[in-house]
Amino acid sequence: MSDLESSTRYDPSEVEPRIVEEWLASGLFHPEPAGTAAENYSIAIPPPNVTGSLHMGHAFQDTIMDTLVRHHRMLGQRTKWIVGTDHAGIATQKQVENLLLSEGTSRQALGREEFQRRVWEWRAQYGGEIIGQLKRLGASCDYEDERFTLDEQYADAVLRVFVALYEKGYIYRDRYIVNWDPGSRSAVSDLEVEDRDDVTDTLYYIDYPLASGEGAITVATVRPETMLADVAVAVNPDDPRYSRLIGETAILPLVGRELPIIADDYVKPEFGTGALKITPGHDPNDFEIGLRHGLPQLSVIGEDGRIVGDVPERFRGLPAAEAQAAIVAELREQGLLARAELYTHTVPFSHRSGERIEPLISLQWFMRMDELAKPAIEAVTSGRVRFHPERWSRVYLDWMEHIRPWCISRQLWWGHQIPVWYRDDEVRVSTSAPAGDGWTRDPDVLDTWFSSALWPFVTLGWPERTPDLEAFYPTDVLVTARDIIFLWVARMIMMGLEFVGEVPFDAVHIHSIIQAPDGRRMSKSLGTGIDPLDLINGGPRPPVFAVGGEFPAYGADAMRWGLLAMSSSQDVRFSEDRVAQGQSLTNKLWNASRLILLRVDPGARGGVQPTTIEDRWILSRLARVRAEVAERIDSYDFSRVALELYDFVYAELCDWYLELVKPRLYDGDPRTAATLLHVLTETVAMAHPAIPFVTEEIYAHIPGTEGLLAARVGGGPLAAAARDPEAEETLERTIAAVQAVRAWRDSAEVRASQTLPARLLAGGYEETAANLARLARLSLDGAGTDMGRPRPGEGEGEGEGEGEGMVTSIAVPGGAIEILASAGVDFGAAERRLQARRAELLAEVARAEGRLANPGFVAKAPPAVVQAERDKLAALRTQLEQL
Repeated sequence: MSDLESSTRYDPSEVEPRIVEEWLASGLFHPEPAGTAAENYSIAIPPPNVTGSLHMGHAFQDTIMDTLVRHHRMLGQRTKWIVGTDHAGIATQKQVENLLLSEGTSRQALGREEFQRRVWEWRAQYGGEIIGQLKRLGASCDYEDERFTLDEQYADAVLRVFVALYEKGYIYRDRYIVNWDPGSRSAVSDLEVEDRDDVTDTLYYIDYPLASGEGAITVATVRPETMLADVAVAVNPDDPRYSRLIGETAILPLVGRELPIIADDYVKPEFGTGALKITPGHDPNDFEIGLRHGLPQLSVIGEDGRIVGDVPERFRGLPAAEAQAAIVAELREQGLLARAELYTHTVPFSHRSGERIEPLISLQWFMRMDELAKPAIEAVTSGRVRFHPERWSRVYLDWMEHIRPWCISRQLWWGHQIPVWYRDDEVRVSTSAPAGDGWTRDPDVLDTWFSSALWPFVTLGWPERTPDLEAFYPTDVLVTARDIIFLWVARMIMMGLEFVGEVPFDAVHIHSIIQAPDGRRMSKSLGTGIDPLDLINGGPRPPVFAVGGEFPAYGADAMRWGLLAMSSSQDVRFSEDRVAQGQSLTNKLWNASRLILLRVDPGARGGVQPTTIEDRWILSRLARVRAEVAERIDSYDFSRVALELYDFVYAELCDWYLELVKPRLYDGDPRTAATLLHVLTETVAMAHPAIPFVTEEIYAHIPGTEGLLAARVGGGPLAAAARDPEAEETLERTIAAVQAVRAWRDSAEVRASQTLPARLLAGGYEETAANLARLARLSLDGAGTDMGRPRPGEGEGEGEGEGEGMVTSIAVPGGAIEILASAGVDFGAAERRLQARRAELLAEVARAEGRLANPGFVAKAPPAVVQAERDKLAALRTQLEQL
């Protein structure tokens, strides 16, 4: 615990690591299973890749989840945050293959068994890094029950699910066109493909001679190398240019194969020449056309990206790019290349390796999704699973209603090996190897998302009906980004319903994406990525920042608060200013705590008896803000959570209440001390879910507290006190009056230390006049303080606002404050400055009103510009009123 006397500034680098160890040692994050899921609260973390380290997306969603988890733990619910890592088949295998390459060897040289041993070794050395980073962030996960998607129990469950789905007829093996990723040498699913719409290729126009000898039909393609696998030429049946050619035959250049000219509605007459070369082996649309017309399926590009098959010898073995160059050269030489032009279009790339997808026909394992999708659709339409924001439910439903078979096999060695065995013509699907000799197991592994889809229930012990499964399934909410709604969210819902009979979570919160400060996506390779630990501990600013150098060591609380404040229903740009604001909040709260704790009698705790208007006000405001923060957390409005906390701590507690009670605090008033300790205790409890470290440290210093704040349930006797509207109204009136006087003093350049004589001509300040005078630096003597009553000798309309010696009148709620003449203050100069500023503001108001009165401006300017002008006008008018 820090020494309050010497710790004049909060030091997160000392406090935060120590607090983490205290939390972990307490066992608080590891709840024993009891009760039902309806009574308890649980969240399953989206398992980060075992290869990964914490990035800003992790930090953002983990901060949101931790805020939820800590909030519900402090409500008294048995709370479990399921944590672990994903084996990440492609990513992990690539990491280890790169390591082997640096050692001068390869996985093929090692063999499958030895390669897998090396991957497990690598995982033991590096796999726990991200878990340590989660702890540094303050994530209150159940680390004692950490899971891994390839641990023994998990692997057994995955194989059991595969066998069950196979026996129901949902899983099958077939030759089909797949997305082949040359980078990972594996098939990938449609959802792992990233369409890039700004790729520029060359569009080649190639003449295919007609077999009749009467001319040629010209096709356009960006991939002339695939023409070696062409099996037809297709035209639209309604295209008059080609109607006479339907049923005829063309000759494939360079190969000599005869190609039927067919009609199909898929062909777009406006693209290229309106004639389409059909290559079922290398294009998914052509594959479907081939099925409709019974065309053969030829493949000429192998899994290694080289030309294979029944092709002219001179092309065989060439990489596809070299084959394209050679084919184009021959076509040009033979006079069959009509023309070429640049063409920008959409091209699929692997999200995994970043390489261009090569559509290939391959023997793969697939999973039919229609039967699984139906109950998962109903779960959302019936409201059993709710999306926040709600608009994402429509995105989910649109995809589910048009769902396609899922290619679930991957040509990798790291992952869940498919539980299928072959011996001659026999096929056995089983969770264990068949008896007898000669059986060979299918070499492929399952798509990583197949095992991830089981995460919410297998991590709790399924297929056994464990106490954990009974206590914490279904979980309460899934917090994730929109990019894996299809890859993961939908599949978890389908699998949960199929194997547990219940949805895996009641709600899905889709959070915004934190972009780089310039609006680009965050990426280390682009120089736009921000390492959260560099914000926490101090580290280099990436090149995307205009200011170089290093980040200050903001600490985890500051970053957490900043990320919550940035959250939105729309994507947002990262703001270091918000993190700095979070640091200011932690320092403000720390300093306020020191002010209180170093001056109160440790024995002052006890029944809180608010006797002054300011005590009633702060207790009422505390009750109101506590309720507001809880409501905002429950509605996933995390930016408002952050800002409500900031406003209460910074403005109401520190700037006003502490200033109001300082005289009583310094006098050692025991009732003031009791109220202050109560307010401080409840404030750190309210703020704890968002900024847990500084609040835990402060709580340890508060007299009379026991144990950890993270384990504290509920609040003190006045945590849910009845609100006091009368006190709130009175204090808000007084605060507004002080602000009005301070604004005038600033504009008049009156020294902050100078007390000015004044008369209060307003009602409603009977209980606060003394505090008003002290905070506004005014001298309101008995003769000058008039509480809204006419001064002696004045009648209605006589001398109103023109009292003897008055310099200026400041409008305040309920009336005015007259500032009287005072030695040492040049009020004439001050008034001249005020008049000059008033004239400037009036001119700006006139200009703004003129623009908004101009129909042309309102009609032609963008709506945002018009609104900005309206906001500017409102601000100018407010400034005028304050003068």
